[in-house]
Amino acid sequence: METFGGALREWRTRRRVSQLELAVRAGTTQRHLSFLESGRSAPGRGMVIRLAESLEVPIRERNDLLLAAGFAPAYARSPLDGPELAPVRAALEHVLRGHLPYPAVVVDRHGDLVSGNAAFRALTRGADPALLTPPVSVPRLLLHPGGLAPRIVNLDEWAWHVVDRVRAEAVRNPDERLRTLATELAALAPPRPPAPGPRHLGFAVPLRLRHGHGELRLITTLTHFGTAVDVTIAELRLEAFLPADAPTAAALAGLAE
Repeated sequence: METFGGALREWRTRRRVSQLELAVRAGTTQRHLSFLESGRSAPGRGMVIRLAESLEVPIRERNDLLLAAGFAPAYARSPLDGPELAPVRAALEHVLRGHLPYPAVVVDRHGDLVSGNAAFRALTRGADPALLTPPVSVPRLLLHPGGLAPRIVNLDEWAWHVVDRVRAEAVRNPDERLRTLATELAALAPPRPPAPGPRHLGFAVPLRLRHGHGELRLITTLTHFGTAVDVTIAELRLEAFLPADAPTAAALAGLAE
């Protein structure tokens, strides 16, 4: 098992934070931090948590840091289908319904579908059933030839935003499944365009999706629980596909009906 000092140094390096900067953030001294990383000093439980918070370490990995320092985990990991998270499930379903007639999904840390609303199911109708068999990887569903990829007008441009987001997450919060997914998605994506295309929105690259005799232009937003202290909840993300113009809004309303 990795030592606390080694794990702390690895996270600090990953976040590109100096010892001095981290010491200031965590309310300690650079000398003390140096001793912690070298193993010459042992941290208290509160110091481990302060350092982890200062480095924005995900709470799953904060538990690992606590264990490496000899302390019990501080953050629960409750099953999403358990009774203690019933209020959270109800809130998520309420939010998903509230986005109608616009597509929205809740995914976990790997991009696997936790729940989606009726508009998302309508949007993905006709995809290869294998891609819709749980666990459903939403990034794979979007970029796979058997998924939405053949309908994405600007696939060469938009696919790389998905790939880069998964890659960035795999670097920021190392995870073998995310690295494997990023490699798979990069193989599915067309060659990367040299620059944003002429039809981007000026502030974001839309998802341009063929639909019927027209085209849907969608922008995506990501939302997460900012104050979660349960690993399961902290790793959930809400992704919404919102209309970028009035015709798309009208088409989505008709799709829902």
